[in-house]
Amino acid sequence: MTVRTVLTVAGLTLQEAARRRVLRSLAVLTVLLLALSAWGFSRIDAEFDGLTSGEARLVASLVLNLVMFGLSLIAALGTAFLAGPTLAGDMESGAALAILARPVRRSAVLLGKWLGLVCFGAGFVTVAGLAQLLVVRLTVGYWPPAPVTGLALLAAQATVLLTLGLLLSSVSSPMASGVVAVGLFGSTWIAGVVGAFGTALDNESVARVGTVSRMLLPTDGLWRGAMNAFQDPSMLIEFGPAMQGHPFLGEAALTGTYLAWAALWVVLVLGLTTVVFRRRDL
Repeated sequence: MTVRTVLTVAGLTLQEAARRRVLRSLAVLTVLLLALSAWGFSRIDAEFDGLTSGEARLVASLVLNLVMFGLSLIAALGTAFLAGPTLAGDMESGAALAILARPVRRSAVLLGKWLGLVCFGAGFVTVAGLAQLLVVRLTVGYWPPAPVTGLALLAAQATVLLTLGLLLSSVSSPMASGVVAVGLFGSTWIAGVVGAFGTALDNESVARVGTVSRMLLPTDGLWRGAMNAFQDPSMLIEFGPAMQGHPFLGEAALTGTYLAWAALWVVLVLGLTTVVFRRRDL
């Protein structure tokens, strides 16, 4: 019965997400990003006259990471503002009370909503990301070395952020939870950039800023792993130390230990959300 409840709530959450205006906004922003990137990639040869095929590939690789950051930001905005109303909105409107008046476990409802949001976020990232990769392929002929890994890490990043959004929505209003989640996403990315510069300058104290931030909120760590999967492998070999600290280059693939920590982080935060939701007065 619990599994059926989880799947039912997940399906209803997907339907609700599809009806929200946020989805239309995501679609418009994604189409604009794809159109602008298609124009930009098509202009690489014209603006950088005299580039060899290898140099054009490196430029395309770097610009792809920049565009993918825009896509990850759109996904972050969408998942954060979808996760916010999932709990807080239902509690404010009284819908949660109507659902939980039946013999339904709160944990089953929460897990179903989380699963529905994960399917939505992962589906959006996969479709939009694949469309972007095809745009790059058609305009400049570049195809990343590990596209499946990169898209999977972007989907994992969206999962981390929506899990955080659910926790915040269990203790605050829908708007506040969305704003805080996006703010933390941006702050972690900035801290990661600061940490990368610290590493490039051999400043251990500054480098630790990025390390700690990636442990507290794994979004930036997952993003850097995705960049490594999308960029040309010869990028770092070609430029070496000159590219250290670059905000749109991933210097190394993620370790299994870090991926395990990201998965554990999601489990811990989801568990904390369950505890808070159980104790919340409806």
